[in-house]
Amino acid sequence: MMLSRTIAASLAVLASCSVAARADDAALAPLKVPAKTLQIPTADISPEMQKFIGAPLNPGWDFHPKTGEEWRAMADKIAAGVVPGLPAMEARMHVKVEPSTIDGVRVFIVTPDEMPAENKDKVIVHVHGGCYVYFPGASGTTEAIMMAGFGHYKVIAVDYRMPPEAYFPAALDDAMTVYKSVLKTTDPKNVGIIGTSAGGALTLEMVVKAKQDNLPMPGAIAPGTPMADVTKTGDSFYTNEFVDNVLVSPNGFCDDAAAFYAHGHDMKDPLLSPVNADMSGFPPAILTTGTRDQLLSNTVRVHRKLRRAGVEADLNVYEGESHAQYQFDDRVPETKEAFGDITAFFGKHLGH
Repeated sequence: MMLSRTIAASLAVLASCSVAARADDAALAPLKVPAKTLQIPTADISPEMQKFIGAPLNPGWDFHPKTGEEWRAMADKIAAGVVPGLPAMEARMHVKVEPSTIDGVRVFIVTPDEMPAENKDKVIVHVHGGCYVYFPGASGTTEAIMMAGFGHYKVIAVDYRMPPEAYFPAALDDAMTVYKSVLKTTDPKNVGIIGTSAGGALTLEMVVKAKQDNLPMPGAIAPGTPMADVTKTGDSFYTNEFVDNVLVSPNGFCDDAAAFYAHGHDMKDPLLSPVNADMSGFPPAILTTGTRDQLLSNTVRVHRKLRRAGVEADLNVYEGESHAQYQFDDRVPETKEAFGDITAFFGKHLGH
């Protein structure tokens, strides 16, 4: 028995040395992967989420409009499919949604019917996703409604300007206008920021901009599957190509939309690709993604950079999920779980 263990250990050492030698000697060549069929994962995944995971590829993934008017027409079409379902969602979440403006910026104020005493002095600023071009108006409030409903916080959803109305840095400017207004009446330690996809990137960009402008940091942030590197740098852009049934390809609509919003600006700028920012001094962050998410690497890279900067950061990765599917439907168990974690994270850090 002892001899067999010694032989096994020796073989393991030889194997590792051989792999290391090949890695040192070989050129950095791409890995060729054979075509394969992926089954819909079912272990520890709700039947409701399995339907999202097993859905066909997003039919609009290869949409490549050339003008702001074409982008807006598609955004309006998508919004028309979202808005009719909002009243029922608001009723399920027990929240009230009111359109308003803050210092000239369009917003929606989302207030839960019941708010615990410890949350009455806290505010969550929400920046919606949609690759900087989708979900105008009320159609961009779904995540804010869930945050207010599950978390029992007051949420201010920023309806930031998008092409063709305005281009970079309009979305960030509008979000910062709201943030600075909130700081006039609320202790920054009591302010959280949340957003997913482009909203996740904007959440990070707001902190970058706050640092640049010497503004107080928020108490905590929740950047979900952030578009943190719009240069398409990251392993999962390619490993999850045609696996993610939402974004589908790094050469799809979202890449075009981000470039269109950037309007010729350097895509490596931390105010467009915040993974390039100095993250020292950032507030605690909770990040959420899925194993099939094309932006899994974006999320992981931000998490590692935060940790290396000494920032407390949680990373939640859901089995089988494509881009942002954890917040597609408030009735899905994984959605309740994700927002439960975000709520607990905000509860732990806001006000401290």
